[in-house]
Amino acid sequence: MIMRRGIAAIVAVTLGIGIFSVTPVSAGKVNEIVKKDTIPLIDIAGKQRMLSQRIAKDYLYIGSDIAVDKASKQLKASMNEFVKNMERIDSSTNDEEIKNLLSFVKMSLDEMKANISKPFNLDNAQLVMDLSESILEGSQYVVDSLKKKLKVKESEVVAKAGKQRMLAQRIAKYYMAYQAGIKDSNTVAQMKRAVEEFADNHKFLISNKDNTSSINQKLAEVDKLWKIVYKFYLNIEKGGLPFIVFTSTDEITGRMDEITKLYVKLYK
Repeated sequence: MIMRRGIAAIVAVTLGIGIFSVTPVSAGKVNEIVKKDTIPLIDIAGKQRMLSQRIAKDYLYIGSDIAVDKASKQLKASMNEFVKNMERIDSSTNDEEIKNLLSFVKMSLDEMKANISKPFNLDNAQLVMDLSESILEGSQYVVDSLKKKLKVKESEVVAKAGKQRMLAQRIAKYYMAYQAGIKDSNTVAQMKRAVEEFADNHKFLISNKDNTSSINQKLAEVDKLWKIVYKFYLNIEKGGLPFIVFTSTDEITGRMDEITKLYVKLYK
């Protein structure tokens, strides 16, 4: 088993204040400026988590010769979006810890690109899985740092809504990894943990008192689909439904992206 890259050992210092350069104004005005700048960045950094999982998932689907056309187009688009988002985050911060971490994430992404271009085999698939975990961990660190900067409830809501996008893709990644031949206890445990966390976050978002009617309507749509498909995901060891898993998790990801953007608009 290839050892997973650990970001935690490399980045041990949590962020203080000073992520953004702000022209001196009153304390209340500074808070509003930081909030306006940070809420959208939490969404962007949060989306990086999803893309890290989607890229690995697409590679596994392509290698398993399932939904090849869709997965190939999605993989290319996800790679391009990840790079664009990383550049946006880098240009929006002057904090050296985040900048150094982004450099490490870029190296991991470059290594992932190189391995994705190689012929599919289980060793290479495991390496791509490991790299996706490193990139996910780095992206989560950035999200947590921005949340600490803002220190308000709104950042938690946006972060949880955005994380649902990642969890849906993570479910598909581990489901397909098992079908592709990575049949170990960790694959099953990680997928089931993602299902459990998605369900917990969903309950949190539904109970949010700030929800607009539009947000509640879209959450209800996700709820209706989730109550049907989560049982398929939990049946990972039986398998047999890779295309349904691909399409349903993509649909959930898309709807949660719309919901996250509504929360960003609500709290910006």
